Amino acid sequence: MRKGETEAYLDFAAVRAAPLYRSACLLASGDTHLAEDLVQETLGRMFVVWGRMAKVGNPAAYAQTVLVRAFLTHQRRRSSKERPSADLPDSAARGGDDATLRVTLLDALGRLAPKDRAVLVLRYWEDRSIEETAAALHSTPGAIRTRTVRALARLRADLGGSLAELIAR
Repeated sequence: MRKGETEAYLDFAAVRAAPLYRSACLLASGDTHLAEDLVQETLGRMFVVWGRMAKVGNPAAYAQTVLVRAFLTHQRRRSSKERPSADLPDSAARGGDDATLRVTLLDALGRLAPKDRAVLVLRYWEDRSIEETAAALHSTPGAIRTRTVRALARLRADLGGSLAELIAR
């Protein structure tokens, strides 16, 4: 890779690292260590193909697609099911602030299937269209619509009245 391309990649990585990390945190249900690993893997893969990025119209969207695919690949691994205990021995008193709402939502996202989580993050966090989401996940728009409806229904059923209680506080 030429020096100019390396500098362009470093600029791209500096600008896109934070948005990629935020998306990765959502995909990983708040697991910041996994999110960091996913972003590092994404940026590494982007570096490998950076010389050919002139053919790609939107490198930021391409990086987001690489991130989602890296997450789904990680979820298929048998070792990805190992999780530290969610119950901490000394938990702080629950307050009605936004942090509690975020933790509740991240926990609910974590109970969804990886592809359901990926669809919701791409559709609602990344604000992608159904067609863009379908392309990123190698699926059809109809399958994305169905998966979105089912994932949202599962989230609503999983959260039940707890979400309304958290918002009302």
